[in-house]
Amino acid sequence: MCAIVGVISEQPVQESEFLKCRDVMSHRGPDDAGVWFNQEGTVALGHRRLSIIDLSHSGHQPMISRCGRYILVFNGEIYNYLEVREELIALGHQFVSTSDTEVVLIAYVEWGEGCLIRFNGMFALALWDKGDSNTARSLFLARDRVGKKPLYYSHAGSSFSFSSELKGIPSSFRGDIDLGSLNFYLALGYVPGDRCIVEGVMKLPPACFARFRPDRSELTVNRWWK
Repeated sequence: MCAIVGVISEQPVQESEFLKCRDVMSHRGPDDAGVWFNQEGTVALGHRRLSIIDLSHSGHQPMISRCGRYILVFNGEIYNYLEVREELIALGHQFVSTSDTEVVLIAYVEWGEGCLIRFNGMFALALWDKGDSNTARSLFLARDRVGKKPLYYSHAGSSFSFSSELKGIPSSFRGDIDLGSLNFYLALGYVPGDRCIVEGVMKLPPACFARFRPDRSELTVNRWWK
């Protein structure tokens, strides 16, 4: 169990406040902690690590691709990562760790969104793409087939936040108790679908991926498996 958290904002993200959002989930990842900010300070990714595969610092997150374009935070385990790793090596990719996180990162570099169908495991991930002259910058989010690993998010205009737990979402993105969701909880014992008990926060559904494009203030959610 690990924790991932991130904020995209029009204004620079306050590092001290962001670290509080990350470390409030330290129980999910007591072994290591990492953070990454873009040059402008408007994109922040954080990670709390429970070391299971590759206990060395080579598995540290956020993990940056060799080209420097992609930055990944990942919570979960890919059971068939060795098979996917061998396929990527055959395609000419090189690895510096034995972690499944690096396999996820390089698989995205190679196959984009299509990498998800190759993964057998439980996961929630977020990947920041800096973009290039032909592709706008974006944040890619994904969740495993049955939703074993949680992922909450909040979207307001060109600002966006995500976290493994509700308390990791900054207070500026969270509202009061959502009365409609509370009604569902009292009637069913859980909050169904992509709703959340808190106003302004949603759950990414199982077997879905999302892409947030801050330059367009656009969020799209798609199902990658049925």
